[in-house]
Amino acid sequence: MKILVCITHVPDTTSKISFTDNDTQFDKTGVQYIIGPYDDYAIARAMELKEGMGAEVTVLNVGLAETEPTIRKALALGADDAIRVNAEPEDALFVAQQIAAVAKENAYDMILMGRESIDFNGGQVHAMVGEMLNLPSVSPVMKLDIEGNTAKMTKEIEGGKEYVAVDMPFVAGCQEPIAEWRIPNMRGIMTARSKPLNVIEPVGDGAGTTVQKFALPPAKGAVKIVDSVDELVDLLKNEAKVL
Repeated sequence: MKILVCITHVPDTTSKISFTDNDTQFDKTGVQYIIGPYDDYAIARAMELKEGMGAEVTVLNVGLAETEPTIRKALALGADDAIRVNAEPEDALFVAQQIAAVAKENAYDMILMGRESIDFNGGQVHAMVGEMLNLPSVSPVMKLDIEGNTAKMTKEIEGGKEYVAVDMPFVAGCQEPIAEWRIPNMRGIMTARSKPLNVIEPVGDGAGTTVQKFALPPAKGAVKIVDSVDELVDLLKNEAKVL
């Protein structure tokens, strides 16, 4: 069994975000980067399948050389090898094209990734990859089991859960509680240094979208403390006007 896990290189949620060039460029200065948290769930489930079924796991990232420490962390978690597409991941369609191009050259049984990245939160890539490869795409997946050539998944839907069964190969966008996050141990960190990391050039004509401007969310307003239910109801009626 061959598994492709697609990972993102995103700012840590504790990082202070700012912009340059008249708010058209993200300022990377001093920003700590991590594997996308939802991608961590995809890696963890892939590692469980590797340990339980002898799967071979490849990680893929679309990014410039600065993403290689993040890729090495995925290798330290147990992935066998890695591919870096040497390009800035400027939009979802471009990233999906790169993943699909790699997948077409390899017979992967499943393509796992996070339900969305935490920088742009688009949640589009898995569906685009599925369409490009003519494969079923399921997201957000909370549980994934393999029985023979069939993947049985539980996905989150509004107000409940949906149970889905598809034949391999397939694409899945993962989220908790599909697996427990893993932390690299010292042996994994040491062996990751010598695992193959193949750098390839992108396909296609580049991103189809451009950024007009970035903006930070407005600052939170002042908090008003109320002492009684009557006062709260009055404020909701006459000030907030939501009742």
